[in-house]
Amino acid sequence: MKPFFFLFSCLFSMTIFAQNTVLPLWPNNIPNSIETDEKEEVISADIVRIAKVQVPQIEVYLPAKKIATGQAVLIFPGGGYGILAYDWEGTDFAKFLNGKGIAGIVVKYRLPNSKSVTEKHKVPLQDAQRAIRTVRSKAEEWNIDPNNVGIIGFSAGGHLASTLGTHYKEEVYAQQDSIDQLSARPDFMTLAYPVITMGEPNTHGGSRKNLLGENPSQKLLDHFSNELQVTADTPPTFLLHASDDKGVPVENSLLFYTALVKHQVPAEMHIYPTGGHGFALGLQEAHLATWTDQWVGWLNNLK
Repeated sequence: MKPFFFLFSCLFSMTIFAQNTVLPLWPNNIPNSIETDEKEEVISADIVRIAKVQVPQIEVYLPAKKIATGQAVLIFPGGGYGILAYDWEGTDFAKFLNGKGIAGIVVKYRLPNSKSVTEKHKVPLQDAQRAIRTVRSKAEEWNIDPNNVGIIGFSAGGHLASTLGTHYKEEVYAQQDSIDQLSARPDFMTLAYPVITMGEPNTHGGSRKNLLGENPSQKLLDHFSNELQVTADTPPTFLLHASDDKGVPVENSLLFYTALVKHQVPAEMHIYPTGGHGFALGLQEAHLATWTDQWVGWLNNLK
């Protein structure tokens, strides 16, 4: 029986060390949150979709220390601010980053279409600010350089990422602890087929409706049209999009890139002639599959 117990012990140890760290973002009160009978929904079909997020959290994937670069990327999955494409634009990327020695942190942020939130337009940014501050607070424990923490967002997650990159100084919640004294500014950001503008004709209607409601004011539209919020302090940015994107027009990336150049923010952009919307790692098309190589090269050059 000894070989059996030895094998069981090894497998048990491997299971323990293979587990990812999952942390709730708010240890005390979740801001802009109310108690309802709403339950979180997880649907696993072709991809994992999460809706009606009740407890925002981060899921942390760390590379082996032997290859760790100290760099970390927070990942904001897309889904029109209605769901989160949690593996397709989340955990799959965290695992990909680990192979490059980079920590990947998937952010399960609250969605403004939930009936468990108030002041809906503030909620995603609250979670995003808290997430990057939490990662910086754990930098030593997770073998991360707190000055080399960036973000990537896809589609509506790209809107949230660009909101964090342009609204990181905005006080959208009351400080809860020492974590909230840390900077929420990303050191770099990547925006993949992102929603950027809330204005016509190039916005994504579903994302705008879920975030800002049916009839938002012009002030609110401008505030969350992130091409209007770029400054010289906006983080260096990598953009990618497909020209034939019918969901989120390529003009979203073009508008943001133009604003970055105007303010002399380092920027790199890759526009593919075809690819549609939501191609993620791009493994389904040979010409798209190379974008991650370009991205990792860009990340390496930031060091």
